[in-house]
Amino acid sequence: MITASIVTYHTSLKDLRRIVDCVMKSSISKLYIIDNSTNDKLRYFEKNNPRIQYIKNLNLGYGNGHNIAIRESIESNAKYHVVLNPDVYWDGNVIETLADYMDNNIDVAQVMPKVFYPDGKLQYLCKMCPSPIDLIFKRFIPSKFIKRRIEKFQLQFTDYDKPMNVPYLSGCFMFFRVTSFKDVGLFDERFFMYPEDIDITRRMHAKYKTMFYPYVSIVHAHAAASKTNKKMLYIHIRNMIKYFNKWGWIFDKQRSTFNKKLLKELKN
Repeated sequence: MITASIVTYHTSLKDLRRIVDCVMKSSISKLYIIDNSTNDKLRYFEKNNPRIQYIKNLNLGYGNGHNIAIRESIESNAKYHVVLNPDVYWDGNVIETLADYMDNNIDVAQVMPKVFYPDGKLQYLCKMCPSPIDLIFKRFIPSKFIKRRIEKFQLQFTDYDKPMNVPYLSGCFMFFRVTSFKDVGLFDERFFMYPEDIDITRRMHAKYKTMFYPYVSIVHAHAAASKTNKKMLYIHIRNMIKYFNKWGWIFDKQRSTFNKKLLKELKN
């Protein structure tokens, strides 16, 4: 069984209908809509649809919301669970292909497909384990001075044309093996928003493979709210500080080990 979850916060009905339609056309058996909004207008999505369960939730963060669904997934003995952003969508057998891939690669705990912008441009969402420069200080440094660093951090030199075992995969679409949560744990709820995907991927990566699989793709209508909204920028930076307080700012032995191993594998 495959389950999935979407965490919403006054999400556009157009976006939510689009992703729900994708889920309903797939082999996902149960979709949890975890609604952090101040009202319950999205409740109607579960009416007359036994595959959807709407859960009204306090707004305690992105990871907190998905953890509610993941616990339900574990209780129902699901095999895989997919964490979805409301602004992603796809055509074809993306879910089924990724499930087949996971069935045939039992050492993989997490997989992400290729991701495009709506205009067809590739999103570089496979990344090295980040340093503070990669996640915080780059916002205050002119891009021309760190262009080469960003390209390396985002693994742009690979052309994203082959499977890669990557320590940082984007949270917009996270396809998990449910049993891996028992070893690694769920999303760290100290992070209200943003670095929870980095944190859980590196924890999965420490015990399993966390793979980029380029042979299927999705579309992500990414808004990058923290670049234009001062409140979201504050939330972003505050939670990134929590992330580096947890893992280390300058000294992070695991980060160094992961990145050296990744670059060595990609050169072979």
